[in-house]
Amino acid sequence: MDYKEIYNQWLENPYFDEATKEELKAIKDDENEIKERFYMDLEFGTAGLRGVIGAGTNRMNVYTVRKATQGLANYINNVHAQEKGVAIAYDSRHMSPEFADVAALCLAANGIKAYVFESLRPTPELSYAVRRLGCTAGINITASHNPPEYNGYKVYWEDGAQIT
Repeated sequence: MDYKEIYNQWLENPYFDEATKEELKAIKDDENEIKERFYMDLEFGTAGLRGVIGAGTNRMNVYTVRKATQGLANYINNVHAQEKGVAIAYDSRHMSPEFADVAALCLAANGIKAYVFESLRPTPELSYAVRRLGCTAGINITASHNPPEYNGYKVYWEDGAQIT
């Protein structure tokens, strides 16, 4: 399926919210922008996802966060580690609390307990929480040193280290 077909699916599918559809309708005459947002899926790189916030498969948004979390949940359930739960931390970047909530809800829908920090936390606190709570994994919503229009999603395993 090419990027234009995926773009049109996002516009037509009731799964995507109206704000997302409005953002996409606003670029309907900008072929390069449509291509940039939909020519590929945002890829899981060095221990996580990182990208510009916005609508599209090549952007950070609630849908890419949910997709990544579903993949993590599938793995956790396949190795029968769902009882241990997942710790979730987030930073001050735009959409970080929302992405943390989406991840927690996706885990819960898969029978995995989520421990979400109630306020901003630095990465070392997440690593500590994963070990202290005996979690199977941790998720940190952050884009570290990237520009402000970015956000990211990093995964840590039960030893508190990033999945490398």
